[in-house]
Amino acid sequence: MSQYYKPNRKEDWNYGGKRFRLSRSKIDLFLNCPRCFYIDNKLGVARPPGYPFNLNSAVDHLLKKEFDIHRAGKTAHPLMEQYGVDAVPFAHEDIDIWRENFKGLEYHHEPTGLTVSGAVDDVWINPHKELIVVDYKSTSKDEEIVELEETWHEGYKRQMEVYQWLLRRNGFSVSDTGYFVYANGKKDRKAFDGKLEFDVTLILYTGNDSWVEPALRDIKKTLDGALPLGSESCDYCRYREAVKGLGVESELSM
Repeated sequence: MSQYYKPNRKEDWNYGGKRFRLSRSKIDLFLNCPRCFYIDNKLGVARPPGYPFNLNSAVDHLLKKEFDIHRAGKTAHPLMEQYGVDAVPFAHEDIDIWRENFKGLEYHHEPTGLTVSGAVDDVWINPHKELIVVDYKSTSKDEEIVELEETWHEGYKRQMEVYQWLLRRNGFSVSDTGYFVYANGKKDRKAFDGKLEFDVTLILYTGNDSWVEPALRDIKKTLDGALPLGSESCDYCRYREAVKGLGVESELSM
């Protein structure tokens, strides 16, 4: 059995359980497919996950260490100066909790009773005492990354807006402006030589978290209702329907 996939999780992690949290990724799952979201969070059977991208995690870890040096010194990172961003990394006693997976920022949303959570990569602060949400991304493309224009980038943007919403609900003044620190692995070197070099760019994004509140109400309504219909745009739903259509469910049982 794969160590990464554990179906039929313990009930206290499902909706109604004492450990249930509505994470940023779960909100995104709901927006992509309410049926998969329901099966995951109400019935306790998640989609099979992708395998971890350890190189991406290493880049994230090293970027955090680098920005933490400037956080401690209350100085601007050279990338901020390069792009004319008037800010410094935000020093807060809970910054490590905010950035930790399965902890992160939390807010109990009274109208729905849902506790929303998300682990942010970084937070900066400008001279107006506004917090700036920052997200680290890494890839390897031949072209320079200057904007987020692909369809799947919409999830990145919603991710940032959820973090902005969480910080605001925790009483902070938050700028609509956020940044993606994008590390792009270079493939034009003559040899590997045991190291991978990156071009690092800063991409500005103006967030709008007005969709979050309506989404939470829709999520609550869905969780308290019946199993939603499948989505034509969801590969997981299409797979389940295709298998069901074969009429071989008894043969596939284990």
